[in-house]
This record gives sequence, structure tokens and C-alpha cells, in this order.
Amino acid sequence: MVNKESYQQALNLLSEASTPSGFVAAVQEQDNYKRVWTRDGVITSIAALLTGEEELIKTARATIDTLFNKQHANGFMPSNVSPKDGTASYGGTSGRADNPSWAVIGLSTYTILTEDYSLWEKYQQQLEKCFAVMETWEFNGKHLIYVPQSGDWADEYIQHGYILFDQLLRVWALRLAFKLTKNTAYLTKAQNITDTITNNYWKTEEQKNAYAPNLVHQLKDTSSDFWLMGFNPARIYHYFDLQANAFSLLLGIGNPQQNEVLLNYLKNIYAKRQSLIPSFTPTIEANDADMNELKNNYAYSFRNLPNYFHNGGLWPVWNGWMAAALHATGNATMAAQLTANIHAANNHKNSFNECLHGLNNMPCGVEKCTWSAAGAIIAEQAMIHPEFKNLFNA
Repeated sequence: MVNKESYQQALNLLSEASTPSGFVAAVQEQDNYKRVWTRDGVITSIAALLTGEEELIKTARATIDTLFNKQHANGFMPSNVSPKDGTASYGGTSGRADNPSWAVIGLSTYTILTEDYSLWEKYQQQLEKCFAVMETWEFNGKHLIYVPQSGDWADEYIQHGYILFDQLLRVWALRLAFKLTKNTAYLTKAQNITDTITNNYWKTEEQKNAYAPNLVHQLKDTSSDFWLMGFNPARIYHYFDLQANAFSLLLGIGNPQQNEVLLNYLKNIYAKRQSLIPSFTPTIEANDADMNELKNNYAYSFRNLPNYFHNGGLWPVWNGWMAAALHATGNATMAAQLTANIHAANNHKNSFNECLHGLNNMPCGVEKCTWSAAGAIIAEQAMIHPEFKNLFNA
């Protein structure tokens, strides 16, 4: 049952974050947040589309228009666009490998949920460029894109290489494109990526068809309770990635046994915490070796202290996607509990903070963050919107 008061507050923030150019990431100017970001803007647009609110849907359309109008000639999408003067940034030290997928996802979901094909027809060339640039980012033609450090949403974290989250977004983008075109090339590519994921991101007793020989011996020290965060030539990341595991459930990547193992792992985490689930766990502590890589990766100030920000912090937006995944897999009770926790986090001083401290649940990021409201809306709409589950199937 929808929490009407908290839901309305989330809608109000989306309205407050609406500009003629689209949704800005936060309503106040801080660290470049008051701009239209591809990732944040698309997630917020999906939430807006699910609400059925006419004015918010108009802003979703403006968001997609703004982003595709600023696509780079080489096919990659802007990190963010200024609503004041239209200037675009394409990333800092590295670009954003998740943005082409998010752009296609945004364009596709807008088309499917509104049945308005005008943007779809307008941006077909740009859509093909998104898929083409991701094809080149494979580097070796083996179906996985290589993500640079700072190359996706967790841009101050340690991960780089074949990161699962980004592969899953690409699968989703391809499935949506197939749904709208029935072009089997999209579906074939999506299946090739999916097969590569299932062969390499879940620990089994006998690793068949490994992506590279080093994976066979590196997998020995990883968990078999969840989908692995990713790997590169030097290592496999042993951290639990909330985002990747949420989308693995939504996209139906795992078999029934894997889903059961993962869901038990999630239920155990939730039973211990009784609050939001960290985006990445375990936390990197001050004396851990990975802190050496983490501590200098920031743009404005160091935020990844233990249990802060990406390093064990709690993000309403990604918990919203996990609540949606739990509902989609028949775990309605835990989905409802997690949704209630999202509302509680957002309503703490009505701050809609982007993240909370991993131990004391206190806000520790930017206030009035639009995608925190979007996470709450997505969690609620996953329970009631008739088309939500169908968005993830080919």
C-alpha cells in the first residue's frame, strides 16, 4: 500500500527539480549537482514516467531531449549538461561508460510508457551510436565493456575493469531496443552478454568458459552468495554490489538456485541491519589495502571515509531499485519493509539526502537529491504499475 504522504513529498521534489532542460540532480547548487545528468536524469525520468503525472512526464521528455542533443560525435553521452547555458561535460579524468546504456534506457522507457514515438524516431541515429561506442569499448570482441575507474555512478570508488553493473545496463538497453524494433541483432547481442555474465560473475565449483585464465584461480577466494562486482587482469572485486545484484534480479539473469542463494543473503543482511542496505559492503577501513587506492580518488573533497558515501554508505536510490527487484521476485514483505526505510531516510528533516551513514543512518551527502526521491517512487510504483515488470523482459 502506497505511503501517500511520503510519496507526495517525493513527487514535490521532482517538481522542484524540474527545469525547461530536464531534471537536475539536486535543487541547490553544490559540486555541479544542479545540472541535467545522464544517469540521474534518466533514473528520475523513469520514476516520473511511472507516476503518470503530466508535468513530470514533460520534464522527462525534456531530459531525454537535452541529453541526446549533446551526444558527442563519437557516440558517448554527456556526463551532465548545464540548464543555464547548455554547456556539456563528458566526464572528468575519465568518461562515463554507463551513460550510453542509460540514454537508450531513458529513450526506450519514455517511448514504451507514453506510446509517443516522436523521440524514438528523432534519435535513431544517436541510439545506434550509443550501441556502436559500447561495442568498441569491449576492446577484444568478447561481449563485455571495459569500464575505467570513475567510469560509472560510483565515480569515487575503486572499481575498474569488467564491472557487472555496466554490463547489466547494456543488456537492459538492448532488450528495450529489441522490444521496440523486433530487430533480432539486439536480442542476440543481449543474450551473448548474458551468457558471458552467467559464465564469469557467479562462483561455481567448476568454472567453465571463463573469460580469461586468471579468473579460474582468482575466483577461489570469492563469495558464492551473490553476483560478483567485477574483475580486471589483476583481481576480482570481492565486495557485494547492491546495484548489480538488484538488476540481476530484475533482468532474470540467475537461475532459481542462484536467486534463492542471493535472496537469502539479502534477507540476512536486512535482518542484521533493519535499515537500508549499503551500496558496497564490506566497508573499506582505514588500514585496508584498498584504502590506498580509494583515498585520492575524489574531485572536490574526500568523502569515502569508512561507512560514508560509496564506501559502505546507504543510498535511497539504489535501495529503491532493490525494493523493486524484491517485489518482482515475489518477496513483497521485504520489499515493503525496504520501501518504508527509504521513506524514513528521505524524510529525515525532509532532506532527501543522496546517502546516509552506514552505521548511524544519519544523512551525509547532498540534500534535496532528486534521485533519492526517484528511488522512493520506483519502489512504490514497482508494486502497483502494471507495466513495470515488463520493462525488463525482451
